[in-house]
Amino acid sequence: MGNSITGKAIDGKVLKRTMKYVRPFRTAFYGTALITILLSFMAPVRTYLIKIAVDDKIQFGDTEGLRQIILVLLGLLVVHAFMQFLQSYLANWLGQSVILNIRKKLFKHVVQFKLTYFDNTPIGALVTRVTSDIQTIADVFSSGLLNIISDILQLIMVLVFMVYINWKLTLIVLIPVPVLIVSTILFKKAIKSAFIEVRKNVAAINTFIQEHVTGMNIVQIFNREEEEMRRFKEVNKKHRDAWVKTVWANAVFFPVVEVLSAGSIALLVWWGAKGVISGYAQIGDVMAFILFIHMIYRPIRQLADRFNTLQMGMVAANRVFNVLDTNEHISDEGYEADIQVEGHISFKEVSFAYKKGVPVLKNLSFEVGKGQVLALVGATGAGKSSIINVLTKFYEIDKGSICIDGVNINDFTLEHLRRVTAVVLQDVFLFDDSILNNITLNNTEISRARVIEGAKLIGVHDYIMGLDGGYDYQVRERGAVLSVGQRQLLAFLRAYVYNPQILVLDEATSSVDTHSEQLIQRAIEKLTEGRTSIVIAHRLSTIQNADQIIVMDQGEKVEQGTHKELLGADGYYKRLFDYQFKNDDQ
Repeated sequence: MGNSITGKAIDGKVLKRTMKYVRPFRTAFYGTALITILLSFMAPVRTYLIKIAVDDKIQFGDTEGLRQIILVLLGLLVVHAFMQFLQSYLANWLGQSVILNIRKKLFKHVVQFKLTYFDNTPIGALVTRVTSDIQTIADVFSSGLLNIISDILQLIMVLVFMVYINWKLTLIVLIPVPVLIVSTILFKKAIKSAFIEVRKNVAAINTFIQEHVTGMNIVQIFNREEEEMRRFKEVNKKHRDAWVKTVWANAVFFPVVEVLSAGSIALLVWWGAKGVISGYAQIGDVMAFILFIHMIYRPIRQLADRFNTLQMGMVAANRVFNVLDTNEHISDEGYEADIQVEGHISFKEVSFAYKKGVPVLKNLSFEVGKGQVLALVGATGAGKSSIINVLTKFYEIDKGSICIDGVNINDFTLEHLRRVTAVVLQDVFLFDDSILNNITLNNTEISRARVIEGAKLIGVHDYIMGLDGGYDYQVRERGAVLSVGQRQLLAFLRAYVYNPQILVLDEATSSVDTHSEQLIQRAIEKLTEGRTSIVIAHRLSTIQNADQIIVMDQGEKVEQGTHKELLGADGYYKRLFDYQFKNDDQ
């Protein structure tokens, strides 16, 4: 997932890149910034008015002047409250709008990755990037960057007012501040590694939970609940320990701030009392400075929180940008976007490896004529499914060429290539949605009438109508409430309504009962009619009518011919057929 994480509270490059996503919302950003600046001025002004009320109005019995100041203070308070609401709303709206665009861009980027990327990347880590990491970026705008600016401006304004009112008292109350600054720097350093560790462990726990909830049936079947619970406790403990580091740093820092704040007030009371008695300070000065001290220490304390938020945001943004910078896309430089495909397929000396140096296809060559059915057989790992993966460009070949109607598949746009091909896998994936939406995949060009027509042709309509809600029946996550055969039939229907010119069936009948197999065989006959089809099958009885059969072994073609020809050759296919026929008889 990328290890380039600096952990800087303000990483210039990351912040600059994040700010690019603010451009569409410039008005909201500048408006929020302006309100933030105005808010930083208002609190010191109110405090200064209180000093005037005490020293110039109350002390001299100026009731009318006091009333006017009180009205001004009330007005400022109302305006301040409204501006705080507006600032909070705009900042949060801005943050959510920014991450809306980042999340869309990230998801669009991820769904175009090669399958190799998903083979090597924990899905839970990707989920963390798209969800919690991006949400953390929103906090940079809602409670991080702009509020840091506000706190710093308020500190400057408070110091200006303090010096203007009484520079001697200012120097006295600032005596503990250098200690506070050093404490803040040490705190920031301590929290830095802790937050990086937190983000790493959040991804780890998400990955663990995602994998084990998805594979819960395996855990239970093999009685591994206690062992997996033990492993989860370890992952969970690391997650807790990472957070405890941040808690420890906060638990040390914030009491230090309180002690230093109390020290400033003690110095003020001591020196201020002497000043009032000696005549070089007024009672209003002391009252105002007590409020000013809170205005100094509260923003400094909040600055630590803001920097925490910014720290988390920078770490999260860096992780997200690492994914965005990952170039794992299948090349899509083709120009053929609407060529009429008839379905002639040719492989010429194709070699391919998932892992460099370990080829799974070796100089493979064959042709499939328009409308023909090609069957692929062979042991597990022979390279059958890899032929499908490279034909549809889920993976890119290392050598050779693959052509459809004489056009190299690299000259097709990916969208067009995958529009003219359809794949029905052994492990059918269904989304937590209705049967209709799982068949059309929310393609508005495919009508309900088209789906019903296809269902009747394939022979699955009566089964669907027998479900509660018919085509609107909710199949739940991964179609868990349906049998393997039922999911397979829905996958056939999905392929049918998309009307591909090339159809690929991968082990379509290997995991179903005899009755389901009969239904599936009927569906296959309807699906393959008039289409170029490649069928992978373990059960040789299902492919006897194929126009061609290719026998694969360790990535190479070892035999090719019709069922009758291969039986007569008395080779690999004949031995495999006799073995299956013998087992079926027993």
